[in-house]
Amino acid sequence: MMLPIIMILFCAIAGAVAFFFLKRTHQPSKDQMSENQKTANEFVNVKDIHDRFLYTRDGQIIAYIKINPISIDLFSDSEKKLICKVLTAELSSIQKPFKFLALSRPVDITPLVNEYTTLLSETTDQKQKELLRNEIIEISNFAMSGEVIERNFFLMLWSKYREGVESELIKDCKEMIQKFESANISCDVIREQEIVRLCNLVNNPAYIYFE
Repeated sequence: MMLPIIMILFCAIAGAVAFFFLKRTHQPSKDQMSENQKTANEFVNVKDIHDRFLYTRDGQIIAYIKINPISIDLFSDSEKKLICKVLTAELSSIQKPFKFLALSRPVDITPLVNEYTTLLSETTDQKQKELLRNEIIEISNFAMSGEVIERNFFLMLWSKYREGVESELIKDCKEMIQKFESANISCDVIREQEIVRLCNLVNNPAYIYFE
Protein backbone atom coordinates (compact mmCIF):
# COMPACT_ATOMS: atom_id res chain seq x y z
CA MET A 1 0.00 0.00 0.00
CA MET A 2 2.89 2.37 0.71
CA LEU A 3 4.55 1.98 -2.69
CA PRO A 4 1.70 3.59 -4.77
CA ILE A 5 1.52 6.50 -2.31
CA ILE A 6 5.29 7.01 -2.48
CA MET A 7 5.16 6.94 -6.31
CA ILE A 8 2.35 9.51 -6.37
CA LEU A 9 4.24 11.83 -4.02
CA PHE A 10 7.42 11.40 -6.07
CA CYS A 11 5.60 12.28 -9.32
CA ALA A 12 3.98 15.34 -7.70
CA ILE A 13 7.33 16.61 -6.41
CA ALA A 14 9.02 15.99 -9.79
CA GLY A 15 6.21 17.86 -11.57
CA ALA A 16 6.46 20.82 -9.21
CA VAL A 17 10.24 21.05 -9.69
CA ALA A 18 9.89 20.85 -13.50
CA PHE A 19 7.18 23.57 -13.49
CA PHE A 20 9.36 25.84 -11.34
CA PHE A 21 12.34 25.59 -13.67
CA LEU A 22 10.23 26.02 -16.81
CA LYS A 23 8.56 29.15 -15.42
CA ARG A 24 11.93 30.54 -14.36
CA THR A 25 13.32 29.91 -17.85
CA HIS A 26 10.47 31.71 -19.65
CA GLN A 27 10.13 34.59 -17.21
CA PRO A 28 12.39 37.49 -18.28
CA SER A 29 14.73 38.79 -15.67
CA LYS A 30 14.53 42.35 -14.37
CA ASP A 31 17.71 43.18 -16.30
CA GLN A 32 16.15 41.89 -19.52
CA MET A 33 12.94 43.86 -18.90
CA SER A 34 14.83 47.06 -18.19
CA GLU A 35 16.92 46.56 -21.34
CA ASN A 36 13.79 46.06 -23.45
CA GLN A 37 12.22 49.17 -21.94
CA LYS A 38 15.40 51.13 -22.55
CA THR A 39 15.43 50.06 -26.19
CA ALA A 40 11.79 51.17 -26.65
CA ASN A 41 12.48 54.55 -25.04
CA GLU A 42 15.54 55.18 -27.15
CA PHE A 43 13.77 54.22 -30.39
CA VAL A 44 12.25 57.69 -30.85
CA ASN A 45 15.50 59.40 -29.73
CA VAL A 46 13.92 62.88 -29.45
CA LYS A 47 15.20 65.16 -26.72
CA ASP A 48 13.61 68.47 -27.77
CA ILE A 49 11.98 70.24 -30.72
CA HIS A 50 12.42 73.98 -30.96
CA ASP A 51 11.89 76.44 -33.81
CA ARG A 52 13.30 74.71 -36.93
CA PHE A 53 15.36 72.04 -35.19
CA LEU A 54 15.01 68.62 -33.60
CA TYR A 55 17.54 67.74 -30.90
CA THR A 56 18.26 64.06 -30.29
CA ARG A 57 19.32 62.26 -27.13
CA ASP A 58 22.58 61.15 -28.72
CA GLY A 59 23.75 64.72 -29.36
CA GLN A 60 22.57 65.37 -32.93
CA ILE A 61 20.66 68.33 -34.32
CA ILE A 62 18.33 67.80 -37.30
CA ALA A 63 16.53 70.12 -39.73
CA TYR A 64 13.88 69.04 -42.24
CA ILE A 65 13.14 70.49 -45.67
CA LYS A 66 9.71 69.87 -47.17
CA ILE A 67 9.68 69.50 -50.95
CA ASN A 68 6.51 71.10 -52.26
CA PRO A 69 4.75 68.84 -54.79
CA ILE A 70 4.60 69.42 -58.53
CA SER A 71 2.36 67.71 -61.07
CA ILE A 72 4.62 65.98 -63.57
CA ASP A 73 1.57 65.26 -65.74
CA LEU A 74 1.64 68.93 -66.74
CA PHE A 75 5.15 68.63 -68.21
CA SER A 76 6.20 67.30 -71.58
CA ASP A 77 8.75 64.49 -71.85
CA SER A 78 11.50 66.95 -72.73
CA GLU A 79 10.65 69.10 -69.69
CA LYS A 80 10.75 66.04 -67.42
CA LYS A 81 14.17 65.08 -68.79
CA LEU A 82 15.39 68.62 -68.22
CA ILE A 83 14.24 68.57 -64.59
CA CYS A 84 16.00 65.24 -64.01
CA LYS A 85 19.16 66.52 -65.67
CA VAL A 86 19.23 69.73 -63.61
CA LEU A 87 18.53 67.93 -60.31
CA THR A 88 21.17 65.28 -61.05
CA ALA A 89 23.78 67.95 -61.75
CA GLU A 90 22.86 70.00 -58.68
CA LEU A 91 22.66 67.11 -56.20
CA SER A 92 25.86 65.46 -57.44
CA SER A 93 27.87 68.34 -55.94
CA ILE A 94 26.60 67.70 -52.39
CA GLN A 95 29.37 66.58 -50.08
CA LYS A 96 27.45 66.21 -46.82
CA PRO A 97 25.09 63.28 -46.05
CA PHE A 98 21.31 63.71 -46.15
CA LYS A 99 18.23 61.50 -46.11
CA PHE A 100 15.22 61.53 -48.40
CA LEU A 101 11.88 60.68 -46.75
CA ALA A 102 8.71 59.79 -48.66
CA LEU A 103 5.66 59.39 -46.42
CA SER A 104 1.97 58.85 -47.08
CA ARG A 105 -0.88 60.24 -45.03
CA PRO A 106 -4.58 60.92 -45.49
CA VAL A 107 -5.30 64.16 -47.32
CA ASP A 108 -6.07 67.13 -45.07
CA ILE A 109 -9.59 68.12 -46.11
CA THR A 110 -10.02 70.81 -43.45
CA PRO A 111 -9.58 73.83 -45.79
CA LEU A 112 -12.09 72.45 -48.31
CA VAL A 113 -14.65 71.57 -45.63
CA ASN A 114 -14.27 75.05 -44.10
CA GLU A 115 -14.83 76.63 -47.50
CA TYR A 116 -17.97 74.56 -48.12
CA THR A 117 -19.24 75.30 -44.61
CA THR A 118 -18.84 79.03 -45.23
CA LEU A 119 -20.73 78.77 -48.51
CA LEU A 120 -23.43 76.74 -46.76
CA SER A 121 -23.95 79.46 -44.14
CA GLU A 122 -24.06 82.23 -46.75
CA THR A 123 -26.37 80.73 -49.39
CA THR A 124 -30.14 80.94 -49.24
CA ASP A 125 -30.71 78.50 -52.11
CA GLN A 126 -32.10 75.28 -50.59
CA LYS A 127 -30.88 73.16 -53.52
CA GLN A 128 -27.37 74.54 -53.14
CA LYS A 129 -27.52 73.89 -49.38
CA GLU A 130 -28.44 70.27 -50.01
CA LEU A 131 -25.63 69.82 -52.54
CA LEU A 132 -23.08 71.37 -50.18
CA ARG A 133 -24.19 69.18 -47.26
CA ASN A 134 -23.92 66.05 -49.39
CA GLU A 135 -20.51 67.08 -50.67
CA ILE A 136 -19.22 67.70 -47.12
CA ILE A 137 -20.45 64.26 -46.05
CA GLU A 138 -18.84 62.55 -49.07
CA ILE A 139 -15.50 64.30 -48.54
CA SER A 140 -15.52 63.46 -44.84
CA ASN A 141 -16.23 59.80 -45.60
CA PHE A 142 -13.30 59.67 -48.02
CA ALA A 143 -11.00 61.16 -45.40
CA MET A 144 -12.18 58.82 -42.64
CA SER A 145 -11.73 55.75 -44.84
CA GLY A 146 -8.11 56.63 -45.58
CA GLU A 147 -8.61 55.92 -49.28
CA VAL A 148 -7.48 59.39 -50.34
CA ILE A 149 -3.83 59.88 -49.46
CA GLU A 150 -1.10 62.32 -50.35
CA ARG A 151 2.62 61.77 -50.59
CA ASN A 152 4.87 64.03 -48.56
CA PHE A 153 8.55 64.38 -49.38
CA PHE A 154 11.21 65.63 -46.99
CA LEU A 155 14.97 66.04 -46.88
CA MET A 156 16.67 65.47 -43.55
CA LEU A 157 19.95 67.25 -42.76
CA TRP A 158 21.83 66.82 -39.51
CA SER A 159 25.02 67.63 -37.66
CA LYS A 160 26.71 66.93 -34.34
CA TYR A 161 25.41 69.46 -31.83
CA ARG A 162 27.74 72.20 -30.67
CA GLU A 163 27.27 75.86 -29.80
CA GLY A 164 26.30 77.94 -32.82
CA VAL A 165 25.70 74.95 -35.12
CA GLU A 166 22.11 76.06 -35.83
CA SER A 167 23.22 78.85 -38.19
CA GLU A 168 25.48 76.45 -40.10
CA LEU A 169 22.68 73.91 -40.48
CA ILE A 170 20.26 76.56 -41.76
CA LYS A 171 22.91 77.65 -44.25
CA ASP A 172 23.16 74.05 -45.50
CA CYS A 173 19.36 73.92 -45.79
CA LYS A 174 19.27 77.11 -47.85
CA GLU A 175 21.95 75.76 -50.19
CA MET A 176 19.93 72.56 -50.61
CA ILE A 177 16.76 74.56 -51.33
CA GLN A 178 18.57 76.57 -54.00
CA LYS A 179 19.51 73.36 -55.78
CA PHE A 180 15.86 72.33 -56.04
CA GLU A 181 14.76 75.83 -57.00
CA SER A 182 17.15 75.57 -59.96
CA ALA A 183 14.70 73.00 -61.29
CA ASN A 184 11.70 75.20 -60.35
CA ILE A 185 10.80 73.02 -57.36
CA SER A 186 10.03 75.05 -54.25
CA CYS A 187 11.02 73.87 -50.77
CA ASP A 188 10.65 75.12 -47.21
CA VAL A 189 12.41 74.43 -43.91
CA ILE A 190 9.62 73.16 -41.67
CA ARG A 191 9.13 74.51 -38.17
CA GLU A 192 8.24 73.12 -34.77
CA GLN A 193 4.61 72.15 -35.33
CA GLU A 194 5.30 70.40 -38.65
CA ILE A 195 8.32 68.62 -37.17
CA VAL A 196 6.04 67.21 -34.46
CA ARG A 197 3.60 66.03 -37.14
CA LEU A 198 6.46 64.43 -39.06
CA CYS A 199 7.65 62.59 -35.94
CA ASN A 200 4.11 61.36 -35.31
CA LEU A 201 3.79 60.24 -38.91
CA VAL A 202 7.00 58.21 -38.63
CA ASN A 203 6.85 56.88 -35.06
CA ASN A 204 3.21 56.92 -33.93
CA PRO A 205 1.18 53.94 -35.22
CA ALA A 206 -2.02 56.00 -34.93
CA TYR A 207 -0.73 58.34 -37.66
CA ILE A 208 0.71 55.73 -40.01
CA TYR A 209 -1.10 54.86 -43.22
CA PHE A 210 -0.34 51.35 -44.53
CA GLU A 211 -0.27 51.17 -48.32
